[in-house]
Amino acid sequence: MTEAYRVGDELPPLEIPVTRTLIVAGAIASRDYQDVHHDAELAREKGSPDIFMNILTTNGLVGRYITDHFGPAAALCKVAIRLGAPNYPGDVLRLTGQIVALEGESRALIEVAVTGDNRIGRHVTGKVTVAVTVAITGEGGA
Repeated sequence: MTEAYRVGDELPPLEIPVTRTLIVAGAIASRDYQDVHHDAELAREKGSPDIFMNILTTNGLVGRYITDHFGPAAALCKVAIRLGAPNYPGDVLRLTGQIVALEGESRALIEVAVTGDNRIGRHVTGKVTVAVTVAITGEGGA
């Protein structure tokens, strides 16, 4: 990869429609069979207006956001996220990121601060460390 990265660089946003299918499929794929992730009636009985996305699905979407940006050779080293507002069917999750730290030379570790918002507010915040082959040009945004 010949692209250079700098501290302060912003990643382009990624908007992901939150569908009922995405929520249920993510829960099944991560073996999270909690009823609040697939049964709207039981979710309402427990005080939620509808089913909502689990943290493992959000974690996967954050990872996808990073690897989509840095390319197929990128390797996620660390993903640390915290959930806020739930993602319900009909929401649009808008992920954004900014490079906050760089380490290394030809095989760089890049730390990205990630946020994800929906119509209610902030759904996810966190930091992701990714290993990529890059040219590092120093600090400061473009």
